[in-house]
Amino acid sequence: MEENVTYTYRKENIEDCDVLKKEAGKHPHNGRNNSGLLYSGDSRLQNTNREDGMNECIATRKSFPEKSDINIQWSINKKKKIYKCQEFRESFEQKDNLTLHQMIHRGKKPYKCLKCGKIFRNNGNLTSHQRFHTGEKLYKCLECGKCFDHSRRFNDHQSIHRGEKQYKCLECEKTFRWKDSLTIHQRIHTGKKLYKCFECGKSFSRSDCLTVHQRIHTGEKPYKCMECGKSFSRSGSLTIHQKIHTGEKQYKCLKCGEVFSNNGNLTSHQRIHRGEKPYECLECGKCFDHSRRLSDHQSIHRGEKPYKCLECKKSFAWKVSLNVHHQRIHTGKKPYKCLECGKCFSYRGRFIDHQSIHRGDKPYKCLVCEKSFGWKDNLTVHQRIHTKEKPYKCHECEKSFQRKDKLTSHQRIHTNTKLYKCLECRKSFVRKDNLTVHQRIHTEEKPYKCLECRKSFRESGSLISHQRIHRGEKVSK
Repeated sequence: MEENVTYTYRKENIEDCDVLKKEAGKHPHNGRNNSGLLYSGDSRLQNTNREDGMNECIATRKSFPEKSDINIQWSINKKKKIYKCQEFRESFEQKDNLTLHQMIHRGKKPYKCLKCGKIFRNNGNLTSHQRFHTGEKLYKCLECGKCFDHSRRFNDHQSIHRGEKQYKCLECEKTFRWKDSLTIHQRIHTGKKLYKCFECGKSFSRSDCLTVHQRIHTGEKPYKCMECGKSFSRSGSLTIHQKIHTGEKQYKCLKCGEVFSNNGNLTSHQRIHRGEKPYECLECGKCFDHSRRLSDHQSIHRGEKPYKCLECKKSFAWKVSLNVHHQRIHTGKKPYKCLECGKCFSYRGRFIDHQSIHRGDKPYKCLVCEKSFGWKDNLTVHQRIHTKEKPYKCHECEKSFQRKDKLTSHQRIHTNTKLYKCLECRKSFVRKDNLTVHQRIHTEEKPYKCLECRKSFRESGSLISHQRIHRGEKVSK
């Protein structure tokens, strides 16, 4: 006699589980009364009419005294990954996870932040992102107490305490604690600059560098010193500035004893002693000891003047030129005072170079002829004698000059500007040195003396011409 068997099941469970399909196939609906195929709240395929009173799980053929035990067994079976992605053959335990995964292939990002509108592929990333807006930081380091909004950042931070640098560059083998740092570093090798300024077209390898750069155009300075009210476009610049008020200078040069408020400035300074200039301009071959100076120099070739004075709208190619212009013209401040002679300076570089005069130092040495200078600018100008470089070009007549002040003086010839006036006879001159030579007519000063015959001259050129007589050279008239 055929046993009367009753099954209860949920249709989609049979379709999703290969094991259940096989079991369902053993009991086809062949025309008999199928009223025993019922939907049950426990949603399990089970034999409920066994003679021994036990409940049998059709999927596994295991017997249980209670229906609830079949539920437990079913949950164990469900841990099998039965939802498979046809793109990468990846499997998932839940159909919802497969649906979310497939959105990656379709490029969809269904989860949107209501605060800023940013969209994400999955809810987990959205949840992590929302912690930026709420300020919530769930992950706390037990070593130092620092908190993080994401487990990955927390794990990366812990590697600092362990001394680990697990992210390695395959090009140069440099190692990093943070994956983001490695990604940014690799752009050095690839030359990628993904972030472009729409104002001037300059590109950057990092988004934060573009953000800081754009403040040049907007004039924004969000970082304010609470001591003196001075504002800065970079947080790092504010941190360095604050050390002026605290007097903190912990980085000391072992060569000359000069101290610096940050390690970056010390490293750049040490290149002066080693004569290193690792940053080369591909346009003209000129080399620099600091990346910022190279960037500023390249703006000369592009004809850019990105640094704009907010007072008079005058533009400059160099940031230091803007700073000096603002201090000298608009504020008249000269905050750096020499305690030896009382002379004041508008910016720190000139002040430091001036102090070397009192010490008798000449720290800037030419590597070609070994001549030394007390001022870095003087060394830079001197080196152009060896390189024959004349970077300052007149756009009127194409004549070039080694020094900017020479170009400025020369341009007055085209404009017929005569700024320098003699107070004795009211005669005016284009160049200051011409006025100085002219004034010797009134003072009868002749500072250039021939050592052979003791004859004196007002101009050095006249002395040089005269000395040719003693050497037997022909003097052109």
